[in-house]
Amino acid sequence: MNVNTIINNLEAKHPGEKEYLQAVHEVLESIETIYNENPQYEAAKIIERLVEPDRILTFRVSWTDDEGQVHVNLGYRVHFNNAIGPYKGGLRLHPSVNLSILKFLGFEQTFKNALTTLPMGGAKGGSDFNPKGKSDAEIMRFCQAFMLELWRVIGPNTDVPAGDIGTGGREIGYLYGMYKKLQMENTGVLTGKGLNWGGSLIRPEATGFGATYFAKEMLAVNNDTFKGKTVTVSGFGNVAWGVALKVTELGGKVVTISGPDGYIYDEKGLDAEKIDYLLELRASNNDIVSPYADEFPEAKFIPGKKPWEVKCDIAMPSAIQNELNGEDAKKLIANGVQYAAEVSNMGCTPEAIEEFQKAGIPFAPGKAVNAGGVAVSGLEMSQNAMKLNWTTEEVDAKLHHIMSSIHEACIKYGTQSDGYINYVNGANIAGFIKVADAMLDQGII
Repeated sequence: MNVNTIINNLEAKHPGEKEYLQAVHEVLESIETIYNENPQYEAAKIIERLVEPDRILTFRVSWTDDEGQVHVNLGYRVHFNNAIGPYKGGLRLHPSVNLSILKFLGFEQTFKNALTTLPMGGAKGGSDFNPKGKSDAEIMRFCQAFMLELWRVIGPNTDVPAGDIGTGGREIGYLYGMYKKLQMENTGVLTGKGLNWGGSLIRPEATGFGATYFAKEMLAVNNDTFKGKTVTVSGFGNVAWGVALKVTELGGKVVTISGPDGYIYDEKGLDAEKIDYLLELRASNNDIVSPYADEFPEAKFIPGKKPWEVKCDIAMPSAIQNELNGEDAKKLIANGVQYAAEVSNMGCTPEAIEEFQKAGIPFAPGKAVNAGGVAVSGLEMSQNAMKLNWTTEEVDAKLHHIMSSIHEACIKYGTQSDGYINYVNGANIAGFIKVADAMLDQGII
């Protein structure tokens, strides 16, 4: 395999799809050596088959607002790879949604799901619809119109969508209600459902909890703990909330949250009252964080900037792709950061990752760190199939075990001869081997 040749061919076929090409390039660089050491992969053209999705569904979504005006959005579902199980991945509702972003997310999801060891393939979907500022009735009409197209290609043994940015419990409820009516069955095909109709305990916190468990393992390798550590976090939705809860429980201190308007610096750290306020704030406005400083005057609001200029021990980007760049990484390193754990999907640019690794800072990628969300989605699928519910303690214990296992896989495949753990290589190689070997077993299809 020649990485540059494959990337050049993909660029020619998919011009302008920068996020997708970035994700593919990172994985190919990590697996190049092991791929070339195993000629069976090349003989079956595993890479050429793996980098292209199995299929892409694109459709029109027409809906009416409360004034009776008709609106038209684009809907997507990208089935990337189902070698190890039904397609699994979220539905993102955000104006930035396009095919490049969904292909990158579906590609990443394939390896992330493989790392969990649960039988789930990779997929992603969504729409350029913006739920912000819409009434409940408008969101219901959009979700119902969206599901009128999607229901034909999903099912408990085919494709199990979940929530993502812009798609929370309310949206999942409306989507599931329409699916159930159309399919005339109650099989729990979407995850992230309400607790009173098939959802799993700790699902809203799962991504943040899982990320913190993974970071806890990173620290333990260095005989270190969260106790007394200062942590910077971006975003302020469910993921940041989950991180803040678990970091605080483990003795650390989260001092930042952020939104499109800037970031909050709270030197005292987020306590239980402040953490609860995060979700209230998110539900009541269009993602701006400045009201936090009005509610808690000891905190400072810094407009138009990112939190990576704040001195910290651990950086945990938790918002969106490419939110932390090379210059941000340099600032963090100059301020003495000791660890970086990418909670958002591809939250760091290649330049940022290079800076962390060059400085010897342990850096772990999103496909490993944020796998807790999809892991608990997989556990929700299991509970639905068995028609039962596990307790919070049971789900949390299983999540903790899964995240520890993912960390062990990263250690196994990512430890270099000099002792540095290249978590990027470890995660990519572990996920690739599982998917590639399954593809070999199943023939050329």
